[in-house]
Amino acid sequence: MYLSTTDYVQHKAAPGSEAADAFYAMVDRYVGALDVLYLQDVVDRLVDVGLARVILPITDPYVAHHGALGSFATIYLPADADRAKIVAALAAAPGVEAAMEREEACARFELPPDHVGDVVVLSGRHKVLGTTAARHDLSGLAEPLRSHGGLWEQRVPMIVNRRLAGPTPEPLRNFDAFDVALNRVVR
Repeated sequence: MYLSTTDYVQHKAAPGSEAADAFYAMVDRYVGALDVLYLQDVVDRLVDVGLARVILPITDPYVAHHGALGSFATIYLPADADRAKIVAALAAAPGVEAAMEREEACARFELPPDHVGDVVVLSGRHKVLGTTAARHDLSGLAEPLRSHGGLWEQRVPMIVNRRLAGPTPEPLRNFDAFDVALNRVVR
């Protein structure tokens, strides 16, 4: 597998040079364009505080590049919550690309229903999702802020330098890379 990185400027331009400074200014603009929507705070205004729980699958202890923020969230609601009303409110929130109930999300994204909350939310290209501001310490971010799980991140180029056996399923998803590499490459 070959992975292309974006360190061209670092190899060609010295720190503090005009080219390097212009590159980092561009990166800063992109990072500045990312905004955080703290979903738990939004959901707590829709149902009583503490009754719903926002889960971000990206939340892990290694936060150097994503601050435990993501583009995908699942929300567990109390049994008596009006899911349709909550989905509509979340779908109307600035930066939300999609909000849907569990059944629709599981069918659309091939997710196991027993591992998904009542509602799924996906952010747009320049918005990341968090739980609450108090739960996300972004002071440790040393790298540009990144995210995972959004619809705009689904397209991942895959280049194979060998012939593949059989027809190629469409569309290919990022997790299909394993199947292609292990089962479909003609050796």
